[in-house]
Amino acid sequence: MLTLSWLLVIALAGGIAALVDGIMRARGRGTNVVAIIEIVVAVLFLLSLFVTGIPFGSLVLGIVLAIVLAVLLFLRGSARRGGIALTVVALVLVVLWIVLSQGWIVIPGVN
Repeated sequence: MLTLSWLLVIALAGGIAALVDGIMRARGRGTNVVAIIEIVVAVLFLLSLFVTGIPFGSLVLGIVLAIVLAVLLFLRGSARRGGIALTVVALVLVVLWIVLSQGWIVIPGVN
């Protein structure tokens, strides 16, 4: 049974935003290898939220996804305008999920 919580919604939004960003980057010119890594890590992160058999936990995959998104901020291509916004949104949501899921910041009603 799936329990819907704000942490799950934040993680899903961050993972889906990272997946869409990776797909858009893979279709454009430039950093294709890093975009493929972003797609793979985003899919594994989304799967780890629902499936328990993923080799790495969702926390490790969230940290790896945040690192990949931070690298993509510096390796942004010139293929599309405004492409940095989706990367920043995904990065903020994933980092917010990491901080809230570890209990470093407690917000009543969220965690």
